[in-house]
Amino acid sequence: MRKILLLFTCMFGISVFSQIKVLKNESLVEIGKDNSVGLYKKDDKFTINYQDLNTANLNTFRSFSFQNLNGDVSGLYAMITNGFIDAPEGNIVLELPNDIIELHYEKNFGQPTVQFIQYINKNRKYVGKSQFLNKKQVDKIFGKSNGKSALYDKPATINNVNSSRPTSNTASTAAPASNGKDKKARK
Repeated sequence: MRKILLLFTCMFGISVFSQIKVLKNESLVEIGKDNSVGLYKKDDKFTINYQDLNTANLNTFRSFSFQNLNGDVSGLYAMITNGFIDAPEGNIVLELPNDIIELHYEKNFGQPTVQFIQYINKNRKYVGKSQFLNKKQVDKIFGKSNGKSALYDKPATINNVNSSRPTSNTASTAAPASNGKDKKARK
């Protein structure tokens, strides 16, 4: 009887203190991907994921993220593509909330290319490097060739507090028309 009671206690203890927890599946939208570099969106947060060529292990993938506050995704795309037209003299340095990113331009086989260099957690000791990308690959990653660039060109959705209001009353900034009936009705 003691063995059965001990077995029952152990089984009950395992089920109460289980280590596996089921999490809800969060939606991650792929904007574009080419080889080992991709751009993904979750809500209004964008992530560039790439295979780190700076490590001996080729299975190392790194990423950096940023919010699309003032059209930052479109601005990053424009900055990268402008570098193809007029190559900067040095690397373009971008500071993100968690990382520092450099855009490194080089000509490969006479064609301008760009490489992401990531200083992980803003520490110059930990560096990740993406593959070199040409203009066509950048267009594909930023969704210009598949039409998914519309996902980041749209402004962020704002939760309207008064969403239960009818749409005809939403023009609250317009001045009310004044006539004698309105003044009498207000009194």
